[in-house]
Amino acid sequence: MEEIDRRIVTLLARDGRMSFTDLARETGLSVSAVHQRVRRLEKRGVVRGYAAIIDHEAVGLPLTAFVSIKPIDPAAPDDAPERLAHLTAIEACHSVAGDESYILKVRVASPTALEDLLQQIRASANVSTRTTVVLSTPYEHRAPEVDGELPSGPDA
Repeated sequence: MEEIDRRIVTLLARDGRMSFTDLARETGLSVSAVHQRVRRLEKRGVVRGYAAIIDHEAVGLPLTAFVSIKPIDPAAPDDAPERLAHLTAIEACHSVAGDESYILKVRVASPTALEDLLQQIRASANVSTRTTVVLSTPYEHRAPEVDGELPSGPDA
């Protein structure tokens, strides 16, 4: 990936609403050149989308927790993500190495809501859980500094 494309990706990661005019000013390119490059980055899948960052406390979901899950029956099919997809309180599901199979990031309104969600997770996926409650988040959603080679080609 060219240096200018890495700069565009870094700028968009910091501010996904940055205008083509601002991107052009920051990169020294014309607006049309920036537009073409952004569209190409989107088409290649380097830029996969744009999202709003929500204040979860403001929308009534102040409690964040990480829930590690492990199948009760190790011989059971590895289908926990599919079995848990309907639980919208699960913000992210990460397959991990180690004792657990997955780590879920969840957001809920209260400790009671977390307790209810844990019961739903156990029942839906036939798993045991280990939960870590977040006390505070000094930073999150940090934009990467893109400085290495990014994948290219049709599958990138």
